[in-house]
Amino acid sequence: MQFNQIQNALQHDEILQALAAQREVSWENPHVVSFDQAQHDTTLNRADIEDAAQRLQRFAPYIALKFPETTASQGLIESELVAIPSFAKTMADAFQVDITPKLYLKKDSHLPISGSVKARGGIYEVLYHAEQLALQQHKITLEDSYLKLAEPELQAFFAQYKIAVASTGNLGLSIGIMAATLGFQCSVHMSHDAKQWKKDKLRSMGVNVIEHQGDYGQAILQGRREADADPKCYFIDDENSQSLFLGYAVASQRLKQQLEQQHIIVDAEHPLFVYLPCGVGGAPGGITFGLKHAFGDHVKCIFAEPTNSPCMLLGMYTSLHHDISVQDIGLSNLTIADGLAVGRASGFVGHALARSIDFLYSLSDDEMLYWLRQLYKTENIILEPSALAGSVGFARLQQQGLLKDITAQQFAQGTHIVWATGGGMLPKEEIEKLL
Repeated sequence: MQFNQIQNALQHDEILQALAAQREVSWENPHVVSFDQAQHDTTLNRADIEDAAQRLQRFAPYIALKFPETTASQGLIESELVAIPSFAKTMADAFQVDITPKLYLKKDSHLPISGSVKARGGIYEVLYHAEQLALQQHKITLEDSYLKLAEPELQAFFAQYKIAVASTGNLGLSIGIMAATLGFQCSVHMSHDAKQWKKDKLRSMGVNVIEHQGDYGQAILQGRREADADPKCYFIDDENSQSLFLGYAVASQRLKQQLEQQHIIVDAEHPLFVYLPCGVGGAPGGITFGLKHAFGDHVKCIFAEPTNSPCMLLGMYTSLHHDISVQDIGLSNLTIADGLAVGRASGFVGHALARSIDFLYSLSDDEMLYWLRQLYKTENIILEPSALAGSVGFARLQQQGLLKDITAQQFAQGTHIVWATGGGMLPKEEIEKLL
């Protein structure tokens, strides 16, 4: 979109005006269609999710060996699904909404190894790349026990190769930890707003952390340049990677099992509402893709973003996706929710899910911090600010008048899940500062 077109749109469009003014915006996607229609919007399908799940299963013995915290789950990287009724009541009272639904927290904030949702996609793509290299060079076969990857010969083999990634924090942490464990050389390009403790953690593991004065967009450009200049360097691209996307999508299979174990029904009269914080879009996009394949039209996926970084909302509302940034409408892209500080959404995710993401909204930094404290007071759970973005979702939907095909009864009978994306590795001093 050209500058003049943007300025003209800002003069006549109420939603764009509200976004540009950093006001909180709620928008129901009018382009949503049935799962049967939307599943053809990308070449990826259910078989690709199954393939990713099987790959993670092959790596499970190695993960259990290297990360003892995964022993109980036999090397699978998974999080709890917990009810948060006291928090739900506090939220309903504060917003004065009619319905206090069954509200759960999906604690990807406390995933083992790296304590964030990025442990799904980030770790998966490192494992995917390691497997491809080892298979191509006949270091392993698919029939081998992947415990073989822990042997010195394989460590020395991976040490010949490099992995690079750009990150605002949690993705770099996940990829750096896994790459260093396998033996890869790893560089993480981090934007200026990435937290210092995350940079320190990576450096302690021998990861090369490269700091950039600009935002995530500049970090990713530099990361791509580094990889392009070295044939042995593999760049993990959060904007466009299908491997990352599929690693996140596997979460849907695991969630389905958890719901069945807790005897929670998901059907037309008991729909599932999932509230997902969104940065560039890879993690919530992959999870949404998996959820739609797992539950079809019975799941509604709602994305949440900071008022200063609503890149997915902006990209989907204008249908420009990656071709427009929040800076184009005068926003700074500065937010306390560092994991969501992204100015330009993933074009791959935007196009693939343009008819699948049901609802998007933005909220202020102050609101995220307020609900961070309330979650701690009511449920004794601490999260990063960005992980609270989805917390107000059920109240926002009621204020907006619910979704067009959802009745009040379905909303009340449904199950609502706030997807907590980070916070499990927060140092004590960071927690005290946030509270």
